[in-house]
Amino acid sequence: MTHVCHLCHIDLDRISVTRGGQELLHEVSMHIHCGQLTALIGQNGAGKTTLIRSLLGELPYTGKIRHVNENGRDVPHLITGYVPQHLEFDREMPLTVQDLMAAAFSRRPVWTGVGAKTRAAILEALKEVNAQELIDRPLGRCSGGETQRVLLALSMHPAPDLLVLDEPVSGIDSNGQTLFLDLVSRLRKNHHMAILLVSHDLRLVREYADHVVLLDKSVLAQGAPEYVFGTPEFDRVFGSGEVS
Repeated sequence: MTHVCHLCHIDLDRISVTRGGQELLHEVSMHIHCGQLTALIGQNGAGKTTLIRSLLGELPYTGKIRHVNENGRDVPHLITGYVPQHLEFDREMPLTVQDLMAAAFSRRPVWTGVGAKTRAAILEALKEVNAQELIDRPLGRCSGGETQRVLLALSMHPAPDLLVLDEPVSGIDSNGQTLFLDLVSRLRKNHHMAILLVSHDLRLVREYADHVVLLDKSVLAQGAPEYVFGTPEFDRVFGSGEVS
């Protein structure tokens, strides 16, 4: 089912974060637009995680973050989905994919059983990420790529206005990376949501991103991938010839 979000763009205006007397972000200004995949790149310590946590309301900051609709008015309630780099859990725990998702899809304790209506909703969510065959699989027997697709299905419930992907394919093989990001591209078109991708894989950024922001505590460059990759700032951060 196609979903059109109520968001037009997220406007970050001079966002600064200071913790323990150290400035982690300095006057970061950027837009994240609906229907686009915006990639956030930079070396470790550049402030990418700090920016995400500020965006999610987990860190105090100065400056303004506005969620704006197509009429230029503020969106009061932004729905955000989040996929982390990996899921920390005991792989020997007898937890199935259905059990994990039922905790989000139903208010009933999982140990009381999963009703037919909840199971049908979980199956539908898994179908959207081509993972319906995983519904009864123990979570500990899922590959890294399969686990990330399950987390993607969870992040889409309810359908978000903003989907944040924090190094979602790190440690996954090349086929799994392509499968995951192809799915993300399809979901972006179907739901017209804004996507913020944090990635160290510049090859994937070049292939999938519409807009790239190069960060080193402040914005060094932003624009289309080819533009950003051709800037002196990119060469200074990553070195020339980094992207083949």
